[in-house]
Amino acid sequence: MNRGLGQGLPSLLLQRLFQAGLVAWMVGTLTFVLTRTLPGDMAYRIAAGRYGHDMVDSTAAEAVRAELALNQPASSAYFGWLWDLLQFDLGRSLVSGEPVVRELWHQLGHSLGLAAVAVALSLLLGPPLGLIAGLRPRGMFDRFSEVVASVLRALPPFAVGLVLILLFAVSLGWLPAAGHGRTAHSVLPALTLALGLAAVSSRVARNAMADVSQSAYYAFSRTKGLSDRLTFVRHGLRNVAVPVVAYLGVQFVYLIEGVVVVETLFAWPGIGHALVHAIVARDVPMIQGTALIMGLLFVLLNTLVDIACHLLDPRRRHA
Repeated sequence: MNRGLGQGLPSLLLQRLFQAGLVAWMVGTLTFVLTRTLPGDMAYRIAAGRYGHDMVDSTAAEAVRAELALNQPASSAYFGWLWDLLQFDLGRSLVSGEPVVRELWHQLGHSLGLAAVAVALSLLLGPPLGLIAGLRPRGMFDRFSEVVASVLRALPPFAVGLVLILLFAVSLGWLPAAGHGRTAHSVLPALTLALGLAAVSSRVARNAMADVSQSAYYAFSRTKGLSDRLTFVRHGLRNVAVPVVAYLGVQFVYLIEGVVVVETLFAWPGIGHALVHAIVARDVPMIQGTALIMGLLFVLLNTLVDIACHLLDPRRRHA
């Protein structure tokens, strides 16, 4: 069993390493092209980000253009960025002048903390409710949870966040509507992300539990005299966990997309919030660095999900 695991993991890790390099190149190239095709004067936008919109004139914009060599051909700028990327150098912010890595390192910690709380909340909410619904498929609780999950999944994150703000911050006054610094500030943005994640994981867990509870090996374990609890723990829980963990990789797309919207909505100082400000200021190195980190995070999280599935499912280890 361990030998099969050892044979499978090196190949998986090599594939993910190649995928990470491909993602880095594609994301960086795409963001470079898109930022270059945006309307407006890039030098003016960068100067506005540095000095404020009220303090910018054509002289300041021309000074920024000359300082950053924005008149150079796009091909020269692109290949210069590519060469720096091969040396693991993301450059400096065009607005603040600080290294992109330093700024992203600070913001990434806030985003990862928020994402970790959101995933933990979603796992506490979604799979347990899905297991209960799957034990009695097509029952009243199953139908009710299906309606709630469909509504939550259909709503975009900003709509869910606005509803939570109106309910818990404006109407009840229990939680702050936005900001950062106290534990209470993270509740609403984390819950906004968690509800969308839980909506999907609950239905995945429900379908998996319904299939397992109707399987021949599950019925045979009960005929052997095992109680419902032991049957569920020994023969149900692990088989249900495999599709739930596997689907986490798909959910991470929702999480990474939602972080950009939710951090902006709740003024959370994370990597998504930084991406929005970088786009407004035309800070190309920050845009490329932020998008690059988000793409590589997706590859890393999917790799961790694949490793977890290898550990949970013996069939993958022997495949």
